[in-house]
Amino acid sequence: MTGGFEGPDTAPTTALPAVVARVAALADRLGVPHAEVFDTGRLSTASGVPESVVKALLSGRPAGERDVQARFLQRLDLLRRTRLKPNGRKYTQQEIADGAGMSRQQAGALINGDRRPTMEHCDAIQRFFRVHAGFLTAEDPEALAGTLQHTEQELLQKLADRERESAAADDDPLERLLQDHGVRGIAWRAAQLPTDQHRDKVAEWLDMLLESVKRPES
Repeated sequence: MTGGFEGPDTAPTTALPAVVARVAALADRLGVPHAEVFDTGRLSTASGVPESVVKALLSGRPAGERDVQARFLQRLDLLRRTRLKPNGRKYTQQEIADGAGMSRQQAGALINGDRRPTMEHCDAIQRFFRVHAGFLTAEDPEALAGTLQHTEQELLQKLADRERESAAADDDPLERLLQDHGVRGIAWRAAQLPTDQHRDKVAEWLDMLLESVKRPES
């Protein structure tokens, strides 16, 4: 494993403001609180970007570490704090070295910042911690945008599911009945009736109505 990083990342940086705007619009459409989709702690853990930098970037301020090695050290430290062993403890330098296929001396030098990482080092460590390619090296705005794009896909799936359920309800007369009046509304109205005899009549009517409503065959 020889050769270090030279210069800034060559991958194109995703326009973070555009992703933020799309996620915010989807959240509003679905009624999901912005505090949930833009939770800075969750975004930091998922992207590797320090939480203070996440907050600054979401507010539109320029932020982030430009030096590749400094970013590597930040992200590796976050991985060691958030991707723990099943017993809740951090992985040791020896365990990282064994899992990444390098010597303990190499792993220690990388973790302590005494050695500049190569792409091979980064790939091996990313595989060990089971994070995506580029996790340790992507520029902060790009890393945050990538994480928010995953959030965007989840929201789009929720929107598609909701629209599919709505379309199914439109084709189902029973669902339309329940949507128009609601189970609680029917129960509340029945409770206002003066006698058990009246309430029994409502139950009888509902039974007859439910039997008469045919669901469309699938």
